[in-house]
Amino acid sequence: MDGVDPTPEASASERKISLMPPLRAAIRIRRKIRNLKKSRLQLDLSGRKSADSTKPSLIQRHSSNLTSFESPKFFNFDTPTLEQVALSNLRRKKKRKKSRPVLYPGNGKKYLPIEHKSKAKRCLILFIGIVCFQILNAIENLDDNVIKYELDGLEKTMQREVFGQKIAIDKIMALLKDYLATHWHNKPLVVSMNGPSGVGKSHMGRILAKHFRSVVENDFVLQYYVMHNCPSDSNITTCETELTDMISDMVTLAEIEEKIPIFIFDEMELMPPSLLDTLQSYFKLNQSNEYLNAIYILISNIGGNEVTKYFLQNVSSDVLNVPKELHTIIHSSLRQHHSIWDVAEIVPFTLLEKSHIANCFLDELLREGFYPDNGNIEKLAGQLKYYTIQDKQYSITGCKQVVAKVNLLHPYT
Repeated sequence: MDGVDPTPEASASERKISLMPPLRAAIRIRRKIRNLKKSRLQLDLSGRKSADSTKPSLIQRHSSNLTSFESPKFFNFDTPTLEQVALSNLRRKKKRKKSRPVLYPGNGKKYLPIEHKSKAKRCLILFIGIVCFQILNAIENLDDNVIKYELDGLEKTMQREVFGQKIAIDKIMALLKDYLATHWHNKPLVVSMNGPSGVGKSHMGRILAKHFRSVVENDFVLQYYVMHNCPSDSNITTCETELTDMISDMVTLAEIEEKIPIFIFDEMELMPPSLLDTLQSYFKLNQSNEYLNAIYILISNIGGNEVTKYFLQNVSSDVLNVPKELHTIIHSSLRQHHSIWDVAEIVPFTLLEKSHIANCFLDELLREGFYPDNGNIEKLAGQLKYYTIQDKQYSITGCKQVVAKVNLLHPYT
């Protein structure tokens, strides 16, 4: 029987038996794949996992690879099936979970982030405001000081009563306005009026004394005439003590009242050297504050001859408008006399023309109550002596003899 060939029926039955296990295995695999697809479809529709889909098996991974391989990667017009829609929704949900959304309070409104203001900026604005206020207050105080001394009225008085000295008036007013603008200073103001006799220096000193007595009271103004307060036959030591006491008392009282005292010294060319040294000691910078807040007016004829010569030689020159050379000439003469004028502001007084002398006669006649007759004024002005240069006449004695000439017009009783 071993060597006999099998019959056709036996061989067919053997082939069937050999094909059954693979066929059964394929059927089982197909059923499992179908069940997996159903479970996934149920998961997408209901959102819950089925009991048999907790762990993906190798067959499931193989089937997913097959589906991804079999799916076309190009655009087609086929309508997606229900399974494809579920898979695409699942992929979208996974992508959305990767990006974390910005969460806001449920009951609040959405606002832009607030810019926090710096406190340092507020302090800076406050500091700038304080500085501006202080500057404005300082400017107002400067104006108040100038108004307190009524310098505008003083300037008008000078222009009305002092003739032929416009340059001197402008310089004196500029010095006073600058110094009296504030009460605190680092040095006293020293003004020296120099020029020939009779040109208006002493008259200017009287105008200053009268004006400041009316605005700062008599206690803060001192008129010191050397021939009267310290004559040649008096004791110099006594003069020094009296002068020291007067200056100390005035500056102390002025410091309490916050006012600036005015000291007017006339006839300085007659003051003894020791008394000049005493007065010079008050011009130093290393003093207490009350001695630094003071004005000293020094009136003298020192340098008058040099001024006359220079004026007559340069009468047609433009240097008269800005007399810098004249200032140098006067300062050299003052330096030879004493060093007290080293710190002084020099104000030169020039010669007076004949028209200025006529104005002096007119002013004096009005003061004495005479009728201002022009013919009489010309006659009186012609009685004085003049320097005649280039058809111009300059008085030799200035207005010195005007008062004496007018007094002769009074009838004898």
